Amino acid sequence: MFKKILIPLDPAEPGFADDALAKASQLARDYGAKIHLLAVCPEVQSFVASQLPEGWQKREIEATTLILEELAAKLDVPAGAVDSQVRMGTVYHEVIEEAEMSGCDLILMTSHKPGLSTYFIGSNAAHIVRHAPCSVMVLRGD
Repeated sequence: MFKKILIPLDPAEPGFADDALAKASQLARDYGAKIHLLAVCPEVQSFVASQLPEGWQKREIEATTLILEELAAKLDVPAGAVDSQVRMGTVYHEVIEEAEMSGCDLILMTSHKPGLSTYFIGSNAAHIVRHAPCSVMVLRGD
């Protein structure tokens, strides 16, 4: 089936990915797949960043890495089946690039129900589905 599954996670809302994590864990157990957790921290515009305390970006990456480690430890999968990565940038761009670079053959993610804003600007899930280099499974959240 799938050998490496990428799970994009929002570090501000890690619980939103619970369904995707459960599905990925099931696939990992059933087919021996590896799970690759990815959190994307948004880039901050330079004029905003200049007002933030020194070292804020390093602390953000460290805190996000800790979130990913805690989520990985809770997964019911064999030892060594999970790795993680933190990237900075635009969510959909970083997810697509990470899928390519890490050799994932499935992106498994949860998406919010569409609302008025997604009709005008689109959602990260929609961008990922359109441009992903591999299969994408989107689970509908809330």
